[in-house]
Amino acid sequence: MAANDTVGILNSAYLAVEYIDSFLPKNPLQQPFKNAWVHMLNNYTKFQIATWGSLLVHELSYFLICLPGFLFQFIPYMQKYKIQQDKPESWERQWKCFKTLMFNHFFIQLPLICGTYYFTEYFNIPYDWENMPRWYVILAQCFGCAVIEDAWHYFLHRLLHHKRIYKYIHKVHHEFVAPFGMQAEYAHPLETLILGTGFFIGIMVFCNHVVLLWAWVIFRLMETIDVHSGYDIPLNPMHLVPFYAGARFHDFHHMNFIGNYASTFTWWDKLFGTDSQYNSYREKTKKQEDGEKRRMNKFPTRNRRGTLQMQIAPCVLLVESGSSNMSQLKAK
Repeated sequence: MAANDTVGILNSAYLAVEYIDSFLPKNPLQQPFKNAWVHMLNNYTKFQIATWGSLLVHELSYFLICLPGFLFQFIPYMQKYKIQQDKPESWERQWKCFKTLMFNHFFIQLPLICGTYYFTEYFNIPYDWENMPRWYVILAQCFGCAVIEDAWHYFLHRLLHHKRIYKYIHKVHHEFVAPFGMQAEYAHPLETLILGTGFFIGIMVFCNHVVLLWAWVIFRLMETIDVHSGYDIPLNPMHLVPFYAGARFHDFHHMNFIGNYASTFTWWDKLFGTDSQYNSYREKTKKQEDGEKRRMNKFPTRNRRGTLQMQIAPCVLLVESGSSNMSQLKAK
């Protein structure tokens, strides 16, 4: 009965979205996109599309999404949004990250990408324009892939933090206490394989076209680069995703080393109580910020023009347990 009710709700939601879509203006980019897609099909083999197309989508998306966060370090205005303001990025660390990233992309991920064609053939995933799903179907399927990947990531990521195996694999990713966007895929090759498996499970469940594979790549990169960006930007389109964890949530994981294991959503950490240290940290920082505001209200400063000016010093606070966690894991 419950399953039938769920199917009925999903069917109703699909029909509602389809009805709303019929009233939306026609997408002016649809015809150029169709022409480009048909041209691709007519001039390249499926193997070339699946392999080199997937590589281009991954590399271009990765570095284009990383670009804003990279530029933020040169813009003074953006520094107020940096989460760990006492830990600026250094050129040495960014260069080290880039070199490891290139090794992982071309010696670990590229061989896996070369298997994309055989993956699509085995699961009968089509390439043609006629079978391409509508935009809202792709959007819903990407969300479904994110839910599945998030569950996989939570439990395997938590396992990688076990004291007996942490120093062998996951410690590489935690070399950066204050993460930045390009560091999102900075990891031990084994971690790339272990956590990366969760990416493909959703594809096996939902994928009915190769375009979903590419859309899911872009969505996943947007999410992981955002949570590793080190910046909590208010007008962030990723915040529209329901139950989205965000940069501040994952940044605390790098700062504290314990807790906040999920990749995208907050429900697994809430369910198992692994966000308790994060919640304590947020409460303490809020109290400190409120106290600073009250102090500044009581003793306001004046600028050169004589107008009242409020200045709140940035604070970076680690909970006591978090500090001990970090020192213990570094020692290992």
